[in-house]
Amino acid sequence: MLASPRSLSAVGTHGATKIQRLVSSCGIVAWFVRDATVPLIAMEYAFGGGASQDPTDKPGVGYMVSGLLGEGSGDLDSQTFHERLDRRAIELCFGSTRDHLRGALRTLEDNRDEAFDLLRMALTSPRFDAADVERIRASMLANLRHASTDPSSLANRKFLEVAFSDHPYAREARGTIESVPKIEVADLKAYVRRVMAKDTLKIAVVGNVDPEALRKLLDRTFGGLPAIAESMPVPDVVAATPPQRVFIPLDVPQTVVTFGGPGVRRSEPDFMAAYVVNHILGGPGLTSRLFREVREKRGLAYSVHERLVWMDHSAIFVGNSGTRADRADETVEQIENQARRIAEEGPTQQELDDAKSYLRGSQMLALDTSSKLARTLLQHQLDKLPIDYVKKHNAVVDAVTLEDAKRAAQRLWGKGLLTIVVGRSPMGAGPVGRDFLTRRRAVRRHGIAQNTDQTPLV
Repeated sequence: MLASPRSLSAVGTHGATKIQRLVSSCGIVAWFVRDATVPLIAMEYAFGGGASQDPTDKPGVGYMVSGLLGEGSGDLDSQTFHERLDRRAIELCFGSTRDHLRGALRTLEDNRDEAFDLLRMALTSPRFDAADVERIRASMLANLRHASTDPSSLANRKFLEVAFSDHPYAREARGTIESVPKIEVADLKAYVRRVMAKDTLKIAVVGNVDPEALRKLLDRTFGGLPAIAESMPVPDVVAATPPQRVFIPLDVPQTVVTFGGPGVRRSEPDFMAAYVVNHILGGPGLTSRLFREVREKRGLAYSVHERLVWMDHSAIFVGNSGTRADRADETVEQIENQARRIAEEGPTQQELDDAKSYLRGSQMLALDTSSKLARTLLQHQLDKLPIDYVKKHNAVVDAVTLEDAKRAAQRLWGKGLLTIVVGRSPMGAGPVGRDFLTRRRAVRRHGIAQNTDQTPLV
């Protein structure tokens, strides 16, 4: 990675970070932190769009575009383009989420002009050469074939299908085995034309560059893009109401459990309380309730965790675990018991204090490189947070009261869980087995199809 550790004084939460709202002469806006501690520039940016802007009958277009933007542009074919990047140690990468087409640039200060020029070419004149398109298509299809037999991919895919039904968030963001072969170069060009526009563009830059020089770089890089995106409207949606359970039979050594339900959107007042209490139930590390009860006390799984996922038009919480087929019922039961218990009782004051301490400390680690800081500042823009939120974050965490946490816990887990189990058929008549028999009869009766293609959660 090009990004190097930054001094703590530059990213600390005591007011040392100076974030500027920089506007270029063409109206390009960026959040900017000037940092002279290392000779690097890190930029993160995003356009509104992502998988939600894929044609209904061709999921995967946005994902394929993200894989091809760095494969040649203008008069540079893929090999020549990459040689230019490698010669100057310039990093360009692109990605697609459900709501955004994202990109990142990392370069040494001395190579900034060439780096930004190559990015401009990638954004404004991608080639989409036939050989590159077919290579990326083959890679996508290989991943989809693997996902069709991967229990975690199957569980994630089914979870989104159950949660979002016919909403764009239920679509296969990486495409399907049926849709990817149908994607044409015209689809890719149309997506770029519709999505990559200045009105939805968000930018964050951290590095050793003069503000006036950065303004000129932004104008030169992004100024030639269309002014207004031609986005298809995406409605708000609330995930399906729990409890629901689906079993997908698959002959694999380990049974996978994916569970979740409706979450709290980033703009809602209860978001931080939900974030804190979710850490208590299923956050990372070795101290969450799920980790203690499912792994430490009963040895049911190697890992079990849960996280909040927020999008522009919805929010969910989702967790994952893996266990033996003959212990799947017990694993699901314990996960449900812990969710029910915290919904009914809430966390203890000690749990709340410990969670706050962890989240305050993790804020420092989230900002300890130029790239991480740029990524965080971009996310804050996408979440419509104030420009000084980096400094306010710990105070927002500290403001969560025990009553807030109890209210958020009841909201998240009070109605139960959407649970997807993928693996060998469990022995006996446990709840997983019973629900699978009910589901199988429904499939026969109503012709419900089990789509086994992967959809990433975010």
